[in-house]
Amino acid sequence: MNVLLLGSGGREHAIAWKLAQSPILRKLFIAPGNAGTSGIGQNVALSPVDFGKIKAFVLDNKIQMVVVGPEDPLVKGIHDFFLADPSLRNIPVIGPQSKGALLEGSKEFAKEFMKRHGIPTAFHQSFNILNISDGFDYINGSNPPFVLKADGLAAGKGVVICSTAEEATKELNEMILMEKFGAASKNVVVEEFLTGTELSAFVITDGITYKILPEAKDYKKIGEGDTGPNTGGMGSVSPVPFADKSFMEKVETRIIQPTINGLQKENIEYSGFIFFGLIDVQGDPFVIEYNCRLGDPEAESILPRINNDLLELFIAIAEKRLAGETITVNPDFMATVMLVSRGYPDKYEKGKVITGEAGIDESLIFYAGTIFDPVSGSILTNGGRVIAVTSSGSSLKEALSKSYLSAGKIRFEGKNYRNDIGFDL
Repeated sequence: MNVLLLGSGGREHAIAWKLAQSPILRKLFIAPGNAGTSGIGQNVALSPVDFGKIKAFVLDNKIQMVVVGPEDPLVKGIHDFFLADPSLRNIPVIGPQSKGALLEGSKEFAKEFMKRHGIPTAFHQSFNILNISDGFDYINGSNPPFVLKADGLAAGKGVVICSTAEEATKELNEMILMEKFGAASKNVVVEEFLTGTELSAFVITDGITYKILPEAKDYKKIGEGDTGPNTGGMGSVSPVPFADKSFMEKVETRIIQPTINGLQKENIEYSGFIFFGLIDVQGDPFVIEYNCRLGDPEAESILPRINNDLLELFIAIAEKRLAGETITVNPDFMATVMLVSRGYPDKYEKGKVITGEAGIDESLIFYAGTIFDPVSGSILTNGGRVIAVTSSGSSLKEALSKSYLSAGKIRFEGKNYRNDIGFDL
């Protein structure tokens, strides 16, 4: 089977690594890919949101399946684009149509969806330029802290926690009037702050049934002890020790099942991954957010634990026969540490030579913001998040120890990473 994978991050390298293990894979193309994916398949200089050029490539190269890694092309309707074109509609796209992708593409849509279907989440109100004064009144009449979320996509950085009403009103003003997150913060969701421990749950679905994948916990803050601004993710671990059988049964009955049923009741066609960003509040799960794809860096921790042929699972999704599949999971712990560029998540430099990773054998190396320089033959940094180092162990401590040992061997100017991934577990 010829497969086109869209995306360029560590998540896409992990997906490509897993797909490449399938005996039924013939050719794997990654658009645009990175320095790591080029060693697994063929990188293609295509933007994941240039649907016209993607169509031409798919037809010219006899692509039989398109796997969408990031959220942007899904929210912008790549699945709908394929279904609307007679020459493409029989080529499966792994990822929801645009209406389903609104679960991630619009925080307000997601919150209202949860309200309609009785899915536990924090109380919220939404504001925009027309009613921003109501937002100020709401904040000043409520108890801090506050969580402010840009309604649209903001590359994982559109969530701000404010400890005082003064800070929250200033932030609301910056998000809406000063367009802090661009068009993503034209609408802002203000919600109550829930105290607890976060984790991520994942399912794959063919729109009829679902299968639960391993859970993970990621670490968003740039600084140790969960301090500083949000990033796309600084590391992850799987499994999550406190997410025992009893807790995950609550997740399934209170959150996963109502979500799948709600999509069906609202006639929203959905195939692919659903990511549930959760928080454990005194033993009860609440939804913080939905994503319409795998998380990053969670993908780098959960995909190595899945024993199944990932391409076979995708085919089962496309053929609406996922009910007949059984997910089997490696019980070992996986720990991922993300190496990032100095200055990230703010301004950072690119083009730094990466060395030391070639001889590492105790860990999996998933490249993210990297590029191969054909002139020097070197791999260079090309983004904020550069490399995800993933290791396995019979205990979380062992897995983390291996990842930190490997992280220390990799070198590039300005390398930064958190030394406390898994500290709270």
